[in-house]
Amino acid sequence: MTPQTMLLASHNAKKLVELQRILTPLGFTVVTDREAGLSLTDVEETGVTFAENALLKAKAGCAESGMICVADDSGLCVDALDGAPGVYSARFAGEHGNDDKNIDKLLDLLRGLPPEKRTARFVSAVCCVFPNGDVVTAEGVCEGVIATERHGSGGFGYDPVFMVGDRSFAEFTPAEKDAVSHRGRALAALRDKLLAYSSR
Repeated sequence: MTPQTMLLASHNAKKLVELQRILTPLGFTVVTDREAGLSLTDVEETGVTFAENALLKAKAGCAESGMICVADDSGLCVDALDGAPGVYSARFAGEHGNDDKNIDKLLDLLRGLPPEKRTARFVSAVCCVFPNGDVVTAEGVCEGVIATERHGSGGFGYDPVFMVGDRSFAEFTPAEKDAVSHRGRALAALRDKLLAYSSR
């Protein structure tokens, strides 16, 4: 597959680093709107699913830029909370992107629950929209358990309390996380679909 430049429809610097880290070895160059000399409009995430929000962001970014645009919408789904925070993961505690407040609220809601009732999963939906209107989508899931306190200092979002085995995502190296994470799995699936798309 010929290397292609993709515009990332996100202003989340940490997510950009992760997307670039995963997609670059797959043959893609991922750039921000600033790197492309643009300033994308923030899209209101009105979808009720991760896939709907990813599509909204990717379509808007493609329309504004005329470039292939990739967007991710992801979050944490906790069984004991009937799937919450879900699409509201980034603004669970009210203020968008305040990781510490979001984690504090989550731990408070789960206080006293035993490990077997703290099951959860990270879900990532990725969407790639082409200027000709074609859309390629993929999804990835990673199962885990919510810890009773923070562990580790890496990662971002809910990583310090999301346990896979005996470690949190915040204790994984970037390579270890990419191999099993929801976003890593979604992007690997997206790569396979893009390879099939390009060979049609």
